Amino acid sequence: MLFFSSAFCRPCAATRQVLDAAARLVPQARIREIDVAREADLTEDRGIVATPTVVIDGPDGHELFRATGVPTVNQVLVALAKAG
Repeated sequence: MLFFSSAFCRPCAATRQVLDAAARLVPQARIREIDVAREADLTEDRGIVATPTVVIDGPDGHELFRATGVPTVNQVLVALAKAG
């Protein structure tokens, strides 16, 4: 699970709470928080234009889920289930 964030982003704090809640329910889930200013190349490669953005890739590396803005815990859980 990739979480694209920025220091000035207030909704990023709410997204962090959602992802933490999902990770408590799915302990094998891993969250990688990416500061868009520090990792501009990856941010551009993934087509990120706003923060927060959460991306979940499937086992084959293809994107299964993208949420721009604060996702719900249920959205994240469904995406993690699909990612297997």
